[in-house]
Amino acid sequence: MDTPVANPNTTASDILAVRNMEVIYNEAVMGVHDISLNVGRGEIVALLGANGSGKSTTLKAISGMLLTERGRVRNGDVLLHGKSIVGVQPHHLTMKKIVHVLEGRRVFPHLTIEENLRVGTFVNKPNRAEINVGLEEVYDWFPRLKQKRSTQAGLTSGGEQQMLAIGRALLTKPDLMLLDEPSMGLAPILCVEIFSIISALNRERGVAFLVAEQLIQFALKHSHRAYVIAVGKVVASGPSDEVVKRDDLHKLYLQGSSRRSRR
Repeated sequence: MDTPVANPNTTASDILAVRNMEVIYNEAVMGVHDISLNVGRGEIVALLGANGSGKSTTLKAISGMLLTERGRVRNGDVLLHGKSIVGVQPHHLTMKKIVHVLEGRRVFPHLTIEENLRVGTFVNKPNRAEINVGLEEVYDWFPRLKQKRSTQAGLTSGGEQQMLAIGRALLTKPDLMLLDEPSMGLAPILCVEIFSIISALNRERGVAFLVAEQLIQFALKHSHRAYVIAVGKVVASGPSDEVVKRDDLHKLYLQGSSRRSRR
């Protein structure tokens, strides 16, 4: 289903609205069973939960990547600008200005930094001059990438690969970026750098973010609102500065950690 269907069950300020979503894999395995969330224009929204809580499944359901893993949205809906996108292929969604940076960065290790970045320009089919302008904008955000533009991506650090993955996604000109565990495997100082760049991109470029994270403090410090999920459902939500003060936050966060489901 590549043609979105209008749905009035959202507000004009929402880029994304997920409504009571249930996901299954292989027609048998439950991924998530009750996820509702919104991302407004210009917002950074954190999706918090322990490993196995359903964070990655939620992002893949939104971006269409479930289709590559024998998964599907069985109930509920996912709305982009008020229109259902359930079943829409990922490349069509990228053209609708939503891009997904997968867990583990997923760079092309044998290509150079710049060759990896150029992959992100294919969606909008820019001319050579526009590509060069886009590359320079990414290099302004990530000077370290410019220094290593001719280095094979597989020979760079985890932090540099995360910067590359975000920079490549920026070249698709997104309104909404889905980030899955951007801090994974990074030293604390690099986590600070990555989240500072996310905040700056949001503030200066107006990019909205839905960030799935296990690191509560980093995510809440750099987000406007947050949802906590456990065992495939939302168990808490609110402004980030209020969520961080909850006495039961860690208990909610760990609620489903003993039960392993698809992430």
